[in-house]
Amino acid sequence: MTVTTATSAHALPDSYCPADGARVPAGSLEWACPVCRGPLDLDFSPTPGQLKSLAGRVNSLWRYAECLPLPAPAISLGEGRTPVVELTDGIRAKLDFLMPTLSFKDRGAVVLAALARRLGPERVIADSSGNAGTAVAAYCARAALPCTVYVPAGTSPKKMEQIGAHGARLEVVDGGRESAARAARAAADEPGTFYASHVHNPYFLQGTKTYVYEVWEDLGGRLPDVLVVPVGNGTLLLGAALAVRELYAAGLIAKAPALYAVQAAALAPLADAWRAGADDLVRAGGSEPAPTLAEGIAIPRPPRARQILRAVRESGGDFLTVTEEQIAAAQRDLAGRGLYVEPTGVACWAAVRDGVLGERTAVVPLCGAGARTGLANAAGG
Repeated sequence: MTVTTATSAHALPDSYCPADGARVPAGSLEWACPVCRGPLDLDFSPTPGQLKSLAGRVNSLWRYAECLPLPAPAISLGEGRTPVVELTDGIRAKLDFLMPTLSFKDRGAVVLAALARRLGPERVIADSSGNAGTAVAAYCARAALPCTVYVPAGTSPKKMEQIGAHGARLEVVDGGRESAARAARAAADEPGTFYASHVHNPYFLQGTKTYVYEVWEDLGGRLPDVLVVPVGNGTLLLGAALAVRELYAAGLIAKAPALYAVQAAALAPLADAWRAGADDLVRAGGSEPAPTLAEGIAIPRPPRARQILRAVRESGGDFLTVTEEQIAAAQRDLAGRGLYVEPTGVACWAAVRDGVLGERTAVVPLCGAGARTGLANAAGG
């Protein structure tokens, strides 16, 4: 495999399929493996800079320039560098709901939009249960790129309102999250189309990995014992695994943290596979997800399931599941601490707030703002 580094004047790296090795050349609008149609990875192996080298850099995720496959774009909205605050002894929260579009998805969306602007497609399309769609719509507006976002019919009206406010065309699809993804994929192969898929496009993971770089910097060049991450399609967890691997390979952390993945008990295909000791999903499941307050991680068949399971296993981590009652209680608990977060975004706190991690230190992400979803209840949100 040919590895592109960040020292090559930001020449775009090739993509490849982690399942069969098929390659997609840099600059292509191809969004999936040409052989198996699975998601792609990026042929990119950067070396992060020393902690002291970050002094005086731009106060956004673009401060980690040597670790990103694109230079800082003019379309940046200052995304990243969200606060880390203490919740209890040993457990801190990273407030990623304080992003320009109110969710962590800005980390990946800005990289996708910067790539799309560079490639110059006729149109950009995306699919989302809300947060990724608002992020892609906002950054496409910033980049002056025409954008269409496919969302399931049950998407929060406030999120749909925001997508439209950014000028994106909204396609509401009957059914759940899987139905929206199928509709977007059906349109993605039209000539001149850039599919801003936060699942299939590896550039999105290059953006989400900055979450861990920020934690590392804010904790003085170290990471906690455990990184707890909500998992549906796994974009934050896989980005975290990338960053941990890069920091460890560069000798910038002495020990890699365990990755703990959190799913809603109502729909936990990855946790089910984990408990079965499987390397992939163990059952096909229904055509649409079971209802859960944590709609953002309600993904019955995540395309990167094998990668997610492997990343957790290699880190020495685990899968945790949370009930609807735990999610609702955790949202109220955080609100009582001054943090108003959407139900999906509180899943990690719901999983660990009762002491399951013991004496180990941890950071949990609070991924999306509660203002666009309201206060949940265990009966249905």
